[in-house]
Amino acid sequence: MQIDIRSIHFKADRKLESFIKEKVEKLSQFYDGVIGTEVALKVANNENSDNNKVTEIRLNVRGNDLYAKKQSKSFEESTDSAVEALRRQLIKYKDKVRRN
Repeated sequence: MQIDIRSIHFKADRKLESFIKEKVEKLSQFYDGVIGTEVALKVANNENSDNNKVTEIRLNVRGNDLYAKKQSKSFEESTDSAVEALRRQLIKYKDKVRRN
């Protein structure tokens, strides 16, 4: 699976990138039709909040794209939340494909 990680307006360190790759690669065990993944990391401009780390993940599967966007105090936390949301979406998508 191809994983493309983009950090917008900052440079992500290798530790963060390897954490993201490890989490995203686990998604392929739920559905083998995963073609590629695009991950975007951003720092939101929330002056009043510590929850300003945003992770957006677009999962390319055969015939569709699945998307999750999560925001939290750290990129690791928002990545965990987004991967969990995509895991649920993948399971639903897999069932939908099987039924048709």
